[in-house]
Amino acid sequence: MNEGLIPAKWAALTPRGQALYDAPADRRVTWAELDELVRRLAHGLLDLGLRKGDRVAVLSRNSVEYLAVYFAAGRIGAVTQPLNWRLAAPSLAGVVRDAAPRVVVSQVGFREVIADLQRAVDVPHWLEFGDTSDGSFHDLVQRSADHEPPGVDDVGDDDPFFLLYTGGTTGDSKGVVHTHRSAAAGMMNQTVAERIVPSDVYMLTGQMFHIPVVLGMNYLKHGCPLVLMNFEPRRALELIEGEKVSAFLGVTTMLNWMMAQEDFARFDLSSLRNIQYGGGPMPSQTVRQALDSFPCTLIQGYGQTEGPGMTFLSQEDHLDAVRGIHPERLRSCGREGFLSTVRLLDPDGNEVPRDGRTPGEIVVKSPANMVGYLDRPDLTAETIRDGWMWTGDVATWDEDRYVYIVDRAKDMIISGGENIYSVQVEDAIASHPAVLECAVIGVPDDEWGETVKGFVVLKPGQEATEAAIIEQAKQHLASYQKPRSVEFVQELPKAATGKILKRELRRPYWEEQDRNV
Repeated sequence: MNEGLIPAKWAALTPRGQALYDAPADRRVTWAELDELVRRLAHGLLDLGLRKGDRVAVLSRNSVEYLAVYFAAGRIGAVTQPLNWRLAAPSLAGVVRDAAPRVVVSQVGFREVIADLQRAVDVPHWLEFGDTSDGSFHDLVQRSADHEPPGVDDVGDDDPFFLLYTGGTTGDSKGVVHTHRSAAAGMMNQTVAERIVPSDVYMLTGQMFHIPVVLGMNYLKHGCPLVLMNFEPRRALELIEGEKVSAFLGVTTMLNWMMAQEDFARFDLSSLRNIQYGGGPMPSQTVRQALDSFPCTLIQGYGQTEGPGMTFLSQEDHLDAVRGIHPERLRSCGREGFLSTVRLLDPDGNEVPRDGRTPGEIVVKSPANMVGYLDRPDLTAETIRDGWMWTGDVATWDEDRYVYIVDRAKDMIISGGENIYSVQVEDAIASHPAVLECAVIGVPDDEWGETVKGFVVLKPGQEATEAAIIEQAKQHLASYQKPRSVEFVQELPKAATGKILKRELRRPYWEEQDRNV
């Protein structure tokens, strides 16, 4: 299966139907227009000398051209390498050097960063697009042939499709290789969980340099229009109303900020059918607020760059929970996806009891899993063993195989010999009505080894004291689990995926201790 052919199918079936609305550019693109762009770009890449397996890097915010690169490169067997535009030039140079692309495609707004990259790395071809660009991308497209490129039928299945670099929330970024087959399997898991229907309109809130791009591709695969945006809470609400958006993925922060808009109630959100949330655990209080605020069903999806769609908490699970049937499952990320098999194992590789208490590492077998890390057979062998992918996430599960993530293995706090899972503490802190979002880390302590410290962002116009936050947490936690200190901050450091970078919160505390040793 060649995923680069997705636009070709719908250009044949509904050529004048809308495929994309690029909201930042206020640009609408039909299926016929999208497929012509993809065909011409594919020919242009071949004319530049690209061959099967060569990489095409992209530095851009969400745009029509960005998506076209995915499909054009995929159609001819080349590999799209999205670049995280939030990274500094030296970090970008590192991932470009690691993947060695033959082409870099960039949006005009990143000209200064591209100039830095050009001085740091050797790439044969640089293409720029945008209204005030040098015209190199557009010229390539215009002078290229408008028919199906050669070799399309020889691409698919186990050929690499895209190369995504991990968010690096716990360490160095690594190049994750996904094939046409793994992308298609990830889409299948999402189709079943989201229950996609032909009338859907999907809004892509995440950036195309991370795994949520697969969700957008999946709706296109079903012939559903895709709305492109660069997330801003008010704009998201306007687009739902104006474009009759029926589905989107929102990380906790996105949903919190949308619901925090003072005139949230005035927006017509009646077109919404389903919201998926993910990108990290969401406090059950926030889930309940979202269920009350948005006129649609919710599902939770748990996955990683290495493996999308591992588990899902279904629409029915959410509705049952608010009716008092297994309300504790709002803290769960659900059960294994349609094509996924999930186990929880102890360090010796034994499955832990399904008692809701005993923690184990989540391991997943799925055709949606990555095939490995680029040029890192050592890390690949460490992560994928006998077909099972070890996620590094620690969880418990109940007798019905609902999975409850308690922490990243590297995020667990050990205080006085007791294991403290930051997710449980964060859920307790988030139950305070003034808390918008929070994060918990362990900080050095001479007596206990580590103690719990919370970082809190308050909702606009709300106030709370450190004592009030600690007291709220104490109502839900054992004494040894409660935070010993709370710091109020304007924002939490985040990766491009929306995940909180706890290593950034830890650094000043642990670096200071290291200097004092």
